[in-house]
Amino acid sequence: MTNPRLKIGILNLMHDKAATQQRFSSIFKALDPTVELTFFYPVDHYRNRPVPKLVQQISEPLDLNKVSQLQGFIITGAPIEQIPFAQVEYHDEVTRLIDTLVDLNIPQLYICWGAMAAANYLYGIEKRQLTKKYFGVFDNEVLVETPVLNGLTIPFPAPHARYAELDHDQIRQTPGLTINAVSSDDYLLSLTGSDNQDFLFAHLEYDRLALLAEYQRETAAHPDRHYALPKNYFKDINTLTDPQFKWEKVQQLYFKNWLQKTAEYSQNALTIA
Repeated sequence: MTNPRLKIGILNLMHDKAATQQRFSSIFKALDPTVELTFFYPVDHYRNRPVPKLVQQISEPLDLNKVSQLQGFIITGAPIEQIPFAQVEYHDEVTRLIDTLVDLNIPQLYICWGAMAAANYLYGIEKRQLTKKYFGVFDNEVLVETPVLNGLTIPFPAPHARYAELDHDQIRQTPGLTINAVSSDDYLLSLTGSDNQDFLFAHLEYDRLALLAEYQRETAAHPDRHYALPKNYFKDINTLTDPQFKWEKVQQLYFKNWLQKTAEYSQNALTIA
């Protein structure tokens, strides 16, 4: 019997939606060309304004009735970690999605803000604002082994880009949550929870130029503010040239592990059924 084609849903909350979709598509196509990706956008984000044509062209409105047809789901990050969860216009829509994923026991991967929002909603973990953005490529170490980190050479590089961090002490005191990996500066990289939940705080989906693009976006949006350059990223920081894709192999291995874990769970579920 051949294994069924995996169908993965992705709620794309990133600012650069087309680039984000291209990154995930490239990653999964390289790992397994048969994987079928469906990209969604949050309906509540466009309640009072038209959905941009590009968003309509590359994704579809989130429909919880379609979630049961999927074998895995990813909720991306979003550049809103400085905003309280309750003030995010689509937060309730995200929590309804999380409830559906948990009820159906669909493997979940939450990334950056998505990880913060899910850990807060599911486990009550609070986020705290950082005094400055944690931004750049940093070494990371594994504290507790977990399948998505299998095969990584320690320490391993990963791109971090965020203005907030979850409360580590609260995580350690919470049954069902495990801190699996942290950066050399003791910032979160990976958590695991119960019910097929992986929380990734680094942007391992980023391609070589993504950190540069993020820096340029912020400086263009607020030219009157000072933004620190991403650390350990440029070969020549004086000219901002030749960004280094140090995490490429880590990216490939992490998503390969998550895909394999998701496929195995799906196959086991079919066998039991």
